[in-house]
Amino acid sequence: MSTTYPERHADRDRFVLDHRGPRPSHDPLRHHGVLVEEERTRSGDIVRAATVFLTGRECPWRCVMCDLWRFTLETDTPPGAIPHQIGIAIDELRAPGTPLPTHIKLYNAGSFFDPRAVPPGDYDAIASHLGQFDHVIVESHPALIGSRVDDLLAALASQPGPRGVPTLEVAMGLETTNPSALDRLHKRMTMADFARAADALRARDVALRVFLLVFPPFVPPREQELWLGRSVDAAFACGASAVSLIPLRLGNGSLEALGPEAAAARPRLKDLERVFESALDRARGRLFVDLWDLEQIACCAHCLGERRERLARMNREQQPLPPIACPSCGGSDA
Repeated sequence: MSTTYPERHADRDRFVLDHRGPRPSHDPLRHHGVLVEEERTRSGDIVRAATVFLTGRECPWRCVMCDLWRFTLETDTPPGAIPHQIGIAIDELRAPGTPLPTHIKLYNAGSFFDPRAVPPGDYDAIASHLGQFDHVIVESHPALIGSRVDDLLAALASQPGPRGVPTLEVAMGLETTNPSALDRLHKRMTMADFARAADALRARDVALRVFLLVFPPFVPPREQELWLGRSVDAAFACGASAVSLIPLRLGNGSLEALGPEAAAARPRLKDLERVFESALDRARGRLFVDLWDLEQIACCAHCLGERRERLARMNREQQPLPPIACPSCGGSDA
């Protein structure tokens, strides 16, 4: 049985909280993991980029589709915890005989510029670790783009590394430009709000990365690819240097409770491949597809590895490649 989605923001907050499962307990001094991938830069070079999944306070925006709260704390992040986690992660990246990645992404399952998630008093200690990298990427809600971006830039500039001051990029979730769906996602922002935040980053010479959902809820199935194309266009029109396509994840409780009202369906791997190819044809900059947890959307175990590598190559080369011919599923992943 489906449930009617509330209209008021406070009621939507309560709706999301009421449909959650239990929150795992986390050590504020330990990160959730480190991942190293190859990524194409704006200049066309292929670099090694490390992603550090930080542990901190939950994001104050309770988006109806988001499950990242599972990796967060219920309390404020203790001072010193984030620099400590980053230091541990960098030590783990120092594998014998392997150079340190040149790019680092600090993803805290929320907003880096939320002072209760990343205390601004820790910026100098954080920057002391980041001088070892050429480029730093953090994530944030558009509403928090402001003075704390300046504070982080100042901290980075005060502690240049061997190759100078690392450049900064901020990743922001736009999700979709469908105005009705964007409102119902409970992000509490409009496309105009997003564009203003993008302008504020550009004025500071900070690069913009945009996250878009593949198959966002509240968009009719027959309109999904139309709105994804429009969203890709809008992201690049806002000055994005990179756009990342993120498949919708289910299991947070809220979308399941809404049933047909949310029109939520997780894309299959073949859907992700199709929309990525189509989006590459219209991209005005780097366009990536998220490769994490592909096994959750794949139906054929025999060709998953090959199809993952094909998408990884398309991320690096920025062009479609011939489809995988699988003797088990015929490449349809049906």
